Amino acid sequence: MSAQLVMSAKPAAARDAAFTTDEARWDAVQRRDRHADGQFWYGVSTTGIYCRPSCPSRHALRKHVHFYASQADARAAGLRACKRCKPEQDALASQHADAVARACRMIESAETLPTLAELANAAGLSRYYFHHLFKAITGVTPREYGEAHRAHRVRAELQRTDHVTDALYQAGFGSSGRFYEKSTEMLGMKPKGYQRGGEGVAIRFGVGQCALGAILVAATETGVCSILLGDDPDTLVRDLQDRFPNARLIGADADFEQWMAQVIGFVDDPAIGLALPLDIRGTAFQQRVWQALRAVPPGSTVSYADIAARIGQPRAVRAVAQACAANKLAVAIPCHRVVRHDGGLSGYRWGVERKRALLEREAENTK
Repeated sequence: MSAQLVMSAKPAAARDAAFTTDEARWDAVQRRDRHADGQFWYGVSTTGIYCRPSCPSRHALRKHVHFYASQADARAAGLRACKRCKPEQDALASQHADAVARACRMIESAETLPTLAELANAAGLSRYYFHHLFKAITGVTPREYGEAHRAHRVRAELQRTDHVTDALYQAGFGSSGRFYEKSTEMLGMKPKGYQRGGEGVAIRFGVGQCALGAILVAATETGVCSILLGDDPDTLVRDLQDRFPNARLIGADADFEQWMAQVIGFVDDPAIGLALPLDIRGTAFQQRVWQALRAVPPGSTVSYADIAARIGQPRAVRAVAQACAANKLAVAIPCHRVVRHDGGLSGYRWGVERKRALLEREAENTK
């Protein structure tokens, strides 16, 4: 897992303090506040059922509702779990998230990628169920997670050492042959080219105008590596140059202009999809966040906390926000669909007004 584990939007003490009175708890139940889930449970004496605060069931009369600090307390009072909100699954979900977190640490600390059987045995689960659970929580398979983490180690080692051979063994590759088979896929270029800031690498790019202002599209041999939005075309080009200071930048030709047209059409209407290969580069944690973002459909929004929960790191809200800010592929990785937990718009790499425009256009096109 990423070391960037941070507190959620509200400090834990502040969240706990918000539900210390029955009045506050009842208010949370009426609002079906999912942030209260896990803080307390409520039971209804007339039905003999206990629920989590966010349960969608019809509310009982206040005089029949009682609050409990734990599910054990609710069961001790003779209540059974609600079949609609399934509060008893909270503990199981937490166990699953912990098992996946341990597997991620196991992958990250291993010199060679553990087999699926080894990971499943460590989690105490069958191979099939573990594989399904890992992908459901992280958005990637164990092998994909391991390869993304190893790619991150490769990039770090290439920046640290002058010798590619040292970098590949430090990153966990047992042979140079296996490394060079995957090096271009991981780095978007040959190792020496990456190590020298893109030296010898050809990157095609074009700058144009779209409904959101200036747009820059750039691609390596692997696929589109940048979709940048802004007000000043020159600033976008400098951003690309800073990212690949020694690369050979090639202006758009007729073929690449067709790619530009596809991307611009996609920005104007993300619902149409983008049928172009992408060159997505990032840390293992960023890759997981971006995978989760790409699963959010047009016209929908999620919170940073939602994404953190989907990748199995519910406390890594700030790290999720940082991964969104590091995204170089506007709209293709739809970080504009991430909003605050109250639905308000938060920061966006290319400006909040562009974020608002994208969300409004998507909402209109998905009606």
